[in-house]
Amino acid sequence: MENPSGFLSEFYISFWIPTAVFTVALVIKLPSIIRLWRDPLLRAVGALLLLACAVFVFCAPSTIARVNRLTGVPNIAAPWCYSLITAFCGSCLLLLITWRDGRSAAARRAKRWVVSGYSGVIAALWVLFLLADAPAERLRDLDTYYATTPFMREEILLYLLAHAVACLITCRLIRDWVRAEGLDAWLRRGLRLLGAGYVLNLVFAAAKLSAVGARWCGRDVDWLSTDLAPPVAAVSAILVAVGFVLPHAGQYLHDRRRVRLAHRELRPLYRLLRAASGEGVPFVLRATPELRLTRRETFIRDVLLVLGRHLDAGLGRRAYDAALGLGHPPERARALAAAVSILDAVEHRAAVPGPAGPAAGTDTAGLLREIGAVSRALRCPADLAAVRAAAVPAEAVTVPE
Repeated sequence: MENPSGFLSEFYISFWIPTAVFTVALVIKLPSIIRLWRDPLLRAVGALLLLACAVFVFCAPSTIARVNRLTGVPNIAAPWCYSLITAFCGSCLLLLITWRDGRSAAARRAKRWVVSGYSGVIAALWVLFLLADAPAERLRDLDTYYATTPFMREEILLYLLAHAVACLITCRLIRDWVRAEGLDAWLRRGLRLLGAGYVLNLVFAAAKLSAVGARWCGRDVDWLSTDLAPPVAAVSAILVAVGFVLPHAGQYLHDRRRVRLAHRELRPLYRLLRAASGEGVPFVLRATPELRLTRRETFIRDVLLVLGRHLDAGLGRRAYDAALGLGHPPERARALAAAVSILDAVEHRAAVPGPAGPAAGTDTAGLLREIGAVSRALRCPADLAAVRAAAVPAEAVTVPE
């Protein structure tokens, strides 16, 4: 079979790229992890992201050479990297167990099994390395170069099997979870990315195991380990990092968008009442979107309370009936009727100023709850003009443009 290492080398992905992605994910989550340190889920997320960064930092060939040189022990970076990979696999299982059902007795037992099992694997990796004879430093092809060396052979097989088993279990957990009903859309998308990432992790393990197995059979397909597995691992890591961050980042962006849309939705009503009262909400440069929305809602409700004594309950009822007669559904009719009442109150207050106080029969509390719907109604001057003309035929109709 032709060796495709030259072709695959064109697709080499630096290990520093997934390191940067995991670092960004860690920086995004770090404030929440520090603030809510008692939360086991956030601690598990922090441990996984930190271990993922460490895996790609220490598995880079330049770092491997530096570790070997600093310790003076050839290939001592191997058990260290294998230990980090094994710990990362275990942390993935811990995170998924905690994320899905971290408080149950079964989950606690599963986490104890994962911790004890993968801690035992890490200890065995170091024992096997101490027993092995691996004097020649190998930066990129250690797995295949020492595939037939006693004790190194067992160490390589142990870490690859531990990695493959963790990926298989993780894929199964993600597959079962993503099929569950009632999941948040962002969580489902994140789980799908995680699933794709762990499938690629299985491809990585399969490539490594195939290359090692070929060495046992006297064949040379080392390109599977040295040229195919590293870029697969890098792409897998990027998918896993994005999959873990997406549910949190997506929900955060969704909430921000919802707040901004709500703020923009209130603009017509805010502008009308600002013109009526002669003042508005002072602009604050550092105000958050949530604070700006709260300040706008508070201003609108305060001005509506002042306008309360000028609201004509009879006009509101006639406008509601007129809106229903024009074919608008009840909810829309209520919003149009309230908008007509507010327009009338603004004009009446300008002509007859007086102290605040709700007019008899006016549902001021209901109006304050529906400011979003009323503001949307003000965006439709043609509908308002039609309802107002039907409710007060003899009155000149003026609607803000």
